[in-house]
Amino acid sequence: MREIYLDYNASAPLDPRVAEEMLPVLTAGVGNASSAHRFGRRQAGAVESARDRVAALVGGTRSGVVFTAGATEANNLALRGAVEAAAQGRKRLLISAVEHASVRQTARRLADGGLAKVDVIGVTPGGFVDLDALDGLLGPDVLMVSAMAANSETGVLNPVAEVAERAHAAGALFHCDATQQVGRQPFDMAAVGADLVSLSGHKICGPGGVGALVGTAAALRRLAPVIEGGGHERGLRSGSLNVAGIVGLGAAARIAAEERTTESARVSALRDRLVTAIQSRLPGVSQNGDTARRLPNTANLRFAGADAEAVIANMDPVATSAGSACSTGTIEPSEVLVAMGLSREAAFESVRFSLGRFTTEADIEPATSSTVAAVDYVRAMLAESPECA
Repeated sequence: MREIYLDYNASAPLDPRVAEEMLPVLTAGVGNASSAHRFGRRQAGAVESARDRVAALVGGTRSGVVFTAGATEANNLALRGAVEAAAQGRKRLLISAVEHASVRQTARRLADGGLAKVDVIGVTPGGFVDLDALDGLLGPDVLMVSAMAANSETGVLNPVAEVAERAHAAGALFHCDATQQVGRQPFDMAAVGADLVSLSGHKICGPGGVGALVGTAAALRRLAPVIEGGGHERGLRSGSLNVAGIVGLGAAARIAAEERTTESARVSALRDRLVTAIQSRLPGVSQNGDTARRLPNTANLRFAGADAEAVIANMDPVATSAGSACSTGTIEPSEVLVAMGLSREAAFESVRFSLGRFTTEADIEPATSSTVAAVDYVRAMLAESPECA
């Protein structure tokens, strides 16, 4: 059975070159990176090398990299840390309507606990931040604006430089969850104007369970730690460092920085071939989101009259998703697609295809055939049993 993996936005396969760099640390790395002896210093040296690579991936500085257990923790640190350290009178957060659950839920929890006021920035039907809506929400009480660089479900890119400029004009921080973009397209936090940037290892063919929050010196000084302990990572994230994971993240960051431009063109061509082939063989297929401004690897397709979860189940062994992996299993439609103005019915009929580094031309025809067969089957079943629709 030929397995085809088209769910890179959920988690990308580990690059063997990354595993090769991790292996010596896993098998022979000894000592806590905070220890003063030679074993500890050796581990710390590996961590600092990785810190350089991660900083280079996003245009940051070594001293601005705070290693975490992933982008979810980085997003929590950015929002919670900023709110806990903020002065009274500036405790309002603005988040876009298409943020990842780790931003949405964190903001909601802060609001429910009375620690912050939260307002949601609307998006256009194309799925990117409505700058006029942002202008209408900004004010002197806004602590932070949080908008992701690229949406995980649609791949649509946000106008992050414009968002940052507006946030700074109001005296607010700009936090950008760049998890989906940094390995696929150039991202320079200085050029964007981002104060805090979140990223994750397993989205860029690195290991899971490791990520980073990269910040400017001024922004990091405006955070309180979320995890207390021995004061690791400049006091912002206590806990013994995951040295092997951090080395892997550094290796993945180096490879992504070197190859993302050429990979972007290759994967974009494969994505377009897949979509064209599916649309040529199936009626009622439309793309969600602005296709002129999206990641090169992502397509979000609506199959009218076919429930997405049923389609995905019948596509096996081709792997795709209905929305973010972090919301899979819920019975509610995608909050992202609904925020873009899609009906609940349309959102329930939408499937995300996300290609990546190990997707090949040989994958496109069998993936197309599996998709067509699954959609035809689900539509036929629903036509025979309309009460199930």
